[in-house]
Amino acid sequence: MDKISPCLWFKGNAEEAANFYVATFKGARITEVMRHTEASPGPAGSVLAVLFELEGEAFMALNGNSQFDFTPAVSMFIKCDTQEEIDYYWDKLMDGGKSMACGWLTDRFGVVWQVAPRRLLKMLQDPDAEKANRTMRAMMDMIKLDFVELERVYNGA
Repeated sequence: MDKISPCLWFKGNAEEAANFYVATFKGARITEVMRHTEASPGPAGSVLAVLFELEGEAFMALNGNSQFDFTPAVSMFIKCDTQEEIDYYWDKLMDGGKSMACGWLTDRFGVVWQVAPRRLLKMLQDPDAEKANRTMRAMMDMIKLDFVELERVYNGA
């Protein structure tokens, strides 16, 4: 059982967002739909929150009000093993979203994602400063990350 999991505050479209994420990630599922009671702040019977799993990680999508927005200060980090995987998640999450620099994007619900090669963190921390710096410079010039190009630059080609 997970002890800690993120609760994402949506502006009334938590169920739509949870369904979108479950359709995007393979093997994902909705585990529970919580409904407002007569004592809660929303209309009785309407969706209060949706509990769901992505890649085995638990999330809660909460129907809040418009008081809070998502920011890049907290993002979901997707570690990809291939360019095909980067392309898949980038394309799915960009449907109605907005691209940012360095493999970051904001989806149509306002949630911020990083879609990056799993190996990138090791490349950026390589003890060979020249390799790490080359890779960082290349990454900083990209919007959607190009894994093949990052590997090429990292290897000095």
